Amino acid sequence: MSDKPNPTSAPTPTRTTLHLLERMSRDARPFACMTCYDATTARHLALGGVHLLLVGDTAAEVILGLPRTIDMPLDLLVALTAAVKRGAPETVVMADMPFMSYQADDAEAIRNAGRFLTEGLADIVKVEADASFSTLVERMTRAGIPICGHIGSRPQQAALTGGYSSAGRTAEHAERIINDAIMLERAGCRMLLVEAVPAEVTDAILAVTQVPVIGIGAGSACHGQVIVLQDIAGLSTHPPRFAEPLADFGRSFQDLASAWADRVARRAVGGKPYQMKPGESDRFHGGTNIDSHAGRDGFGIGKRPMIG
Repeated sequence: MSDKPNPTSAPTPTRTTLHLLERMSRDARPFACMTCYDATTARHLALGGVHLLLVGDTAAEVILGLPRTIDMPLDLLVALTAAVKRGAPETVVMADMPFMSYQADDAEAIRNAGRFLTEGLADIVKVEADASFSTLVERMTRAGIPICGHIGSRPQQAALTGGYSSAGRTAEHAERIINDAIMLERAGCRMLLVEAVPAEVTDAILAVTQVPVIGIGAGSACHGQVIVLQDIAGLSTHPPRFAEPLADFGRSFQDLASAWADRVARRAVGGKPYQMKPGESDRFHGGTNIDSHAGRDGFGIGKRPMIG
């Protein structure tokens, strides 16, 4: 007997809230987070027990095929966030503010963050930040927007650092990251996300903060752990060193595509075909004047074929 969970028979997910995640953190119960970008996937991840779904600007790369996360359009990310929340309404959904949606002007940043809550249906908004963003975080919090501060390695800074890289590997840099955590928590962050730092840096952050800390490539001690779905599903060509795939969906999709192409070639597409109503087949073959009822497209005036 297989011990793999069956998503079709899984119960409705228990409602997860920010308060529940805070309580889990205090009780030392780790919570699971994953990136997600569509309603269908969100539903299945929630049924599988994921507590928080992050609609990250990684969508620029894994969904849009763009070379950098900084190319993610704001309007599209708002729409994707709403899609994920509609697919998993009982799950905490975290929106990711893309590059230049909050850096240029505080008022614009607050309006954009607010859009993620209203149009995007998000529960919390993530900003890549250091201590210099404390005033902005205070203003966002005062406006009623829950904020997660993303510290450590910050992909939106890749142009400055010469590419994606780890952080906190020198004592000086580690101290800066710890100070970022302290200042952002004081400014009102409900959560912190720390990326690609040595475990001892994470331990120090946990020692000086009280809010839930989510890690990605930051050791196992964090309250929550997040991973990019495509990396863990075996869909990424070059996943980061901290992402150990748990499946090989890439190969599965290739096999599926090959099987479908073979069915099409054999004219054996499967499924149940549509049938005419009783007696209509005889009438059809008995001389019904098709042309008198057909439009230029051959499907009848105002009619279109059903696809999907």
